[in-house]
Formats: sequence, structure tokens, C-alpha cells
Amino acid sequence: MNNQERLLRVIPGGAHTYSRGFDQFPSNAPQILERGEGAYVWDPEGNKYLDYGMALRAVTLGYAYPSVVEAAYREILKGNNLTRASTTELRAAELIVDLIPSADMVKFAKNGSNVTTGAAKVARAYTGRRYICIPRQHPFFSFDDWFIGTTALTRGIPSDHAASTLVFDYGNIASLEKLFNEHPGQIAGVMLEPATTLLPCPAACQHKLSYENPCHQCRHNGSNFLHAVQGLCRANGALFILDEMITGFRWHLQGAQVYFGVEPDLSTFGKGMANGFSVAALVGRREIMEVGSISQPGAERTFLLSTTHGGEMSGLGAFIETVKVYRERDVCRHLWHYGEKLREGLLSAAKDCGLQNHFSLDGAPVLMNYVTRDANGAVSMEFRTLFSQEMVRRGVLMPWITLSLAHGDHELDLTLQAARGAFSVYAKALTDGIGKYLEGPAVKPVFRRFN
Repeated sequence: MNNQERLLRVIPGGAHTYSRGFDQFPSNAPQILERGEGAYVWDPEGNKYLDYGMALRAVTLGYAYPSVVEAAYREILKGNNLTRASTTELRAAELIVDLIPSADMVKFAKNGSNVTTGAAKVARAYTGRRYICIPRQHPFFSFDDWFIGTTALTRGIPSDHAASTLVFDYGNIASLEKLFNEHPGQIAGVMLEPATTLLPCPAACQHKLSYENPCHQCRHNGSNFLHAVQGLCRANGALFILDEMITGFRWHLQGAQVYFGVEPDLSTFGKGMANGFSVAALVGRREIMEVGSISQPGAERTFLLSTTHGGEMSGLGAFIETVKVYRERDVCRHLWHYGEKLREGLLSAAKDCGLQNHFSLDGAPVLMNYVTRDANGAVSMEFRTLFSQEMVRRGVLMPWITLSLAHGDHELDLTLQAARGAFSVYAKALTDGIGKYLEGPAVKPVFRRFN
């Protein structure tokens, strides 16, 4: 029995996140990993891979970053989880409130899903309204039914659990206005990511996205999609909620909300904020967050986030140290600059192999996605799998593109060398047919109704 079979025997799906499932990787990818260090991971047989998965985008400094590991260990030696709030918990709360301009208060949790669901509850409690609006183009907000029930995966979810979630189109403000018109006085909040590979910038904007030229300095900034959503929420008494699970601690240390110059009522953070340790945060304006308070005599209570491990000291110590490293080493600048070099190198290598019409990169340099196309120019999961397969063959694990401080010039050279080899196979497959080169099934979307 191989490792994949052993995993599937004891874990539904073979992993604790569907994005780690075997159907998300080419057949020659390592079935299981042993450890990670810096920008690299190793399987149990000792095979080493340069990694661009980076723990589903949770690791931004590099695996096992020494000072972060040491900070977490020091907290473990203090007891790790105490009977009342800890001094570490207080330090972490004060740090994030000082760091994020829109944050007056915070509730910590262990998963991003916990805090996005918490944000939806806060919005409903604060406004007394029913509906939460989300963009259909954003792939994931929560494992809870209010979100999953809007996807193709509705098995096990009563239909009324998602009935209070409304869907609009990112970048199309008219689609959101339509929801407000159809449900006047009933929308509690609008939740969206500030940016994915889809950007909020208006079509007329020629502003080149970079670390040194944030969007809040652009003359078109006031007309970007995020400002339009913010204005619509303000005009209709709904809360403007930004999910910064992925954009946070990448676009800008203070969040993509600062990069794009908007002021959410509530925000959620996670993933890279503690360099792989399990920490998530719901932050927001005091008057809103205090719906979860117990210090206002006579006020009706809202049972907000109440998690045994939300104040776990090891993760919060890791968060405190991660912010320290970000400040000392200007991590976000590095992520942007490395992304710019990687973009230029990959596109140049693709062009050299005649693939400029078949391989492209969407999104800003700090958060890119590669898009693969077949001989007819149609987006192809088979060719995406082939490219990933050939990168694995050359020692690079690139299911998607996540950057870290540990990715440096040496890693860039390794990546581009592997890409040139992968692109040469890609070009042959366009001519000879992909069946001659693809060794297993194509990767599949996570949100599909049937296996």
C-alpha cells in the first residue's frame, strides 16, 4: 500500500484540506511530504523540491523560519494555553490593532473559515439584517454552510442554510446594485477579497502595480471597484467586509486595504500572518466588534467567536515574531520584486519556445496565477497538469505560485531552468498531442459536484 492509499484509507479526501488532495497535483508529484525548510520541501525518500505551494499560501517567510520557530517554542514552554487570557494574547491583540488602520478590536481563531463566518454573524447582529453578498468569482470564504451552499457542493447542506447568501460579480458594480435594489434594507454586509488575479482597478487605469506605486497613490484610485463597493455599502447601511486571508501580509504589511486605499468595517486575516502557524483574525471598528462584548450591562448578547484554542500562545507568539521579521526585512517589498523577476523570466522562457499564446500569467506580481491553453487557444487543465508535471520532474513543485522571503536569486534560476525544460515538452505536446506526454489524469477543480 503506497502513501496515497494509506492516506485515503484513514482520511476522507486523503488530506485535511481539499486543495492538498491527489486530484490537485500531477501523478508524479510527491504523494506525501516529510518536512520543509526555507523554500524547499522533502518527501520521505529524501527527494527535494523547490516549493511554490508554500503550505497553501500560509508560509511567507519560508518553512521553519528560525526566529519564528523559537518564538513559538518559548510560548509552548510557558504553558501554551492558560485558564484566562494570556499576556501573549494581549500583546498579539494590541499589535494587530496598532498594525491595521481599520482595526479597533480583534478576535483570534485558528481557521480562516471561523473568522469569515464570525464576520457574517457580526454584520447580521450589528445591522439586524439577513443577507450577506459575496462575489461568485472568489473561490473560497468558509467551510461553513452559508458559503459552501452557494457552490456546486450542496450535498449535506439544507437549502435554507445558504438562502441568506447572495452572489454578485466582482468588477461589476451594477450586479451588486441590483441586489441592493431587490432586497432594500435587508443586506447586512458585502464580503469580498480586495483582489485575486482579478484586480479592482478601472479599465481606463494604466497604473503599473508595484510595491513602490501602491494604488492609493493613483489618480484613478477613487473610482476602483473597492471604492465603489465601499460607497454602495455606506449609502445602504451595510457593512463593507474585506477578506484578507490571502492578500494580507502580501500586498502590504497593513493589508491590501491600505494598498488600495479603502476602509473596511470588518476584515479577516490568516494564512501568512504567522508563517504557517494556525492563527486567524477578525478585526474591525469598535462599535461593530462590541456586539460580541460582555462589558455593556443590559445589552443583548451576540455569541461571537468562542474557541478554546483561539488564544493558543505558540501561534500568537509566531504572529508577533512574524510581524517583527516583516518590518526588519521589508518582506512585502521582496515578494513584489521577486514576483516581477519571476513573471519576466517565465514569460520570456515561454516566448522562446513559441508559447506566448499558450502560457500567460494573471494578476499582480505579488499574487500570480499561470494560465495554460491548448492548440486551439482554449484554457486547458490538461496542459496545466502537463506543465506542473514537467516542473515536478525537474524538482520544482508549482501547483500554483506562492512567493516567500526564502525565494531568492538561486531559486529564481532553478525555476527558470526547470520552466525552459517544461516549456519544451509543452511545445511538443501542442504538435504531437498531449496524450503522448501527460502521464496521469488532469487536475480537477475543487468545487465540482461529482468525483
